[in-house]
Amino acid sequence: MPMINLKCSKKIPTELLQKISTAVAETIGKPEQYVMVVAEQAELLMAGTPGDAVCAEVRSIGGLNRTVNHELTIKLCVLLNDHMDIPGERIYVTFQSLERDHWGCNGSTFG
Repeated sequence: MPMINLKCSKKIPTELLQKISTAVAETIGKPEQYVMVVAEQAELLMAGTPGDAVCAEVRSIGGLNRTVNHELTIKLCVLLNDHMDIPGERIYVTFQSLERDHWGCNGSTFG
């Protein structure tokens, strides 16, 4: 049930999406079979300037906390920098923890 929604100034390659999926699962401690990665190309303006940037939104039922969020932010910044040359200062990551009954799949909720 973890989901990461990435808005990026350029198209994110599928192989990088797979690495991000694995990083999310391992860091949050959830099976990767429940992870969803969504990537959208978007026009982004950051710090008043155009250019390559990423806005990442991470949602999960449990598993998020100060340590996990910090570790996942580091991993995402490293992956996006290494594979797409997007510097960490041009990447924002937000986190949202949801209740089980606020997330649905396959005709039901998790709560």
